[in-house]
Amino acid sequence: MNRILIVTAVEAEAEALRRGLPGGADAPGVTVLVGGVGSAHAAASTARALGTDGGGYGAVISAGIAGAFRGRAELGGLLLARQVVAADFGAGAPRDEEHPDGFLSVDELGFGSATAEAGRLPGVQAVVGTILTVTCATGTDERAEELTRRYPEAVGEAMEGYGVAAAAALFDLPFAEIRAVSNFVGRREREAWRIGPALAALTAAARPIAEGLQAC
Repeated sequence: MNRILIVTAVEAEAEALRRGLPGGADAPGVTVLVGGVGSAHAAASTARALGTDGGGYGAVISAGIAGAFRGRAELGGLLLARQVVAADFGAGAPRDEEHPDGFLSVDELGFGSATAEAGRLPGVQAVVGTILTVTCATGTDERAEELTRRYPEAVGEAMEGYGVAAAAALFDLPFAEIRAVSNFVGRREREAWRIGPALAALTAAARPIAEGLQAC
């Protein structure tokens, strides 16, 4: 049986997943870790768990709720990463006559890569595409439009995936990211967020995630 590490940002996400796992919080072969909000916390927590928690993991998953780009998925639906991109990891500038290139990623700057490949999750039905990792969640429609221009394959944005992927890569482990849609990316409207249905979608996805990976 493959041992799986699932990393969330906050306890509410972790609890939603534990409710759906075979055996609940004591599901054999599955550890659900609250890694903290943001890529840096997620990377550090994941690396610590992989290095000190007895080892033996066969896969690492970043999971939680997220925003979807309009027209790509519905509220309460699931997003599955084909790749994750640290969307604000680079040099920022407005696109104008002085800066015709606008934002430049670390790839374009020659300092590394802001992209990590992600694996599929057997048995999970989700919209598949690029999930962006951001350090500042999008709060305007203009920013959402800019991101979809730069990343036309993007289906959603979250804050931890790239960090979890970086830690998994240090241990040469397969990585995946799955997100349940709580809101749309764009103008901030907290009253329109649907966190409850998104957490319920995580609960429903937990069993197929665990059973699919452990059967591999």
